[in-house]
Amino acid sequence: MIAAIQRRSSQGVQVRDLLIGAGAPIIVQSMTTTDTRDVDKTVAQIERLEKAGCELIRVAVLNLDAARCLSQIKARIGIPLVADIHFDYRLALEAIRQGVDKLRLNPGNITQQAKIEQVTQAAQATGIPIRVGVNSGSLAKDILIKYEGATPEAMVESALREIEILEGQNFRNIIISLKSTDVRVMIESYRLIAAQVKYPLHLGVTEAGSGATGVARSALGIGTLLEEGIGDTLRCSLTGDPLPEVKLAYDILGALGLRWRGVQFVSCPTCGRIGIGLERIVAQAQELLAEVETPLKVSLIGCVVNGIGEAGHADYGLVGHNGFVVLYRGGQAVARVAEAEAAGALAQLIKEDESTVTS
Repeated sequence: MIAAIQRRSSQGVQVRDLLIGAGAPIIVQSMTTTDTRDVDKTVAQIERLEKAGCELIRVAVLNLDAARCLSQIKARIGIPLVADIHFDYRLALEAIRQGVDKLRLNPGNITQQAKIEQVTQAAQATGIPIRVGVNSGSLAKDILIKYEGATPEAMVESALREIEILEGQNFRNIIISLKSTDVRVMIESYRLIAAQVKYPLHLGVTEAGSGATGVARSALGIGTLLEEGIGDTLRCSLTGDPLPEVKLAYDILGALGLRWRGVQFVSCPTCGRIGIGLERIVAQAQELLAEVETPLKVSLIGCVVNGIGEAGHADYGLVGHNGFVVLYRGGQAVARVAEAEAAGALAQLIKEDESTVTS
């Protein structure tokens, strides 16, 4: 039997009602793509993300007008709100006054110690955590010169430099991220910082891209570290609508057995043995079961070679054979239905079982 992943020991940081680190479940985050000043659109997007399982949401704070909208947004959402701050420390101070639950500061573009100390003191007074959010695209010039580029060592020094300022104010309500567009740099940066501090780590491959490329880069970077036990919270940074970020995050966690939400589908790539239109059935099943939140494993296999065995490893299964399918529950065959009815019958079986359990 494969041993469970042994997670790195980290201190706990409380973000409103969420505990990050200290062995707590790995938290899934995302970030809005709306103009923060448009409160209605921002809240609507956050509500969609929360319904999908997002547990912590970050919004861009470009100016004081955006900062002054934060309290309105917070009052209308159910998950903790993070203010993303760059360049101007006064935006962080206003975000704190507006009651945000957490700050993200970029040590590459807010560098003056006195300004960082002002923000730290205000955060300390209100109990708001700070994420030291290092990004390979915005490292301080002197660090880039010293290390001849955005190397893992440069990323770590950027974080430690800011942490030293925070700790100098007796502030330890800290989370760290070291995001790079280079997957290998990202991985090594987190490995280095994990060996030097006990603060919880927020994982992500920055600007991972769109489509299959973004999925692959996020899964490789984040998944490698999670498998090593590194990481307390994560965001998959994909181009476009942030909703797929949340699903991908849970898919990565589920693939490693760290955390499941909803249905984890197993389906075959199909071959010459297939006797049903599996691709259509998979798409239909995913749509019909999209609202299920209970962690379930569902196997959809096109023939009997591996189908029966995979059904035995799953909560529910479907095995195709010459125009019909056999449905399985807990490894036991429970029904035979026509191919055209396959996805609907499977979804009905699962939902009926769900309603029986919850009633």
